[in-house]
Amino acid sequence: MNVYDQAHQLAQAVRESEEFKQFDATKKQIEANPELDRAIKDFMTRQLEIQTAQMMGQEVDQEAFQQMQQLSMVLMQDPLAANYLQCQMRFTVMMSDVYKIIGEVSDFGLDSPLKNM
Repeated sequence: MNVYDQAHQLAQAVRESEEFKQFDATKKQIEANPELDRAIKDFMTRQLEIQTAQMMGQEVDQEAFQQMQQLSMVLMQDPLAANYLQCQMRFTVMMSDVYKIIGEVSDFGLDSPLKNM
């Protein structure tokens, strides 16, 4: 069994998965709407900043958190944006599961942060 061939087969399986197809289709619809695309990117940037601060043990700015929550509520009222974020979440969960499965082979006796997820 050639690992590289298997990796290419896995990549093809990901491309053929419903999670990827739905995510890709909604992503293209979002990209066709520059205003909505910009709003989603802003939301995701704010979300990442807050998550990064939390992971680093920093106190999260309440104003930034409230702005992110308000933007989230606005986006969820738009059916396309809500669908996109849901598709993105399903795809992300699938990929996280795949990474965990692959990561099991690379356990060198160290506690992997992925192990506890």
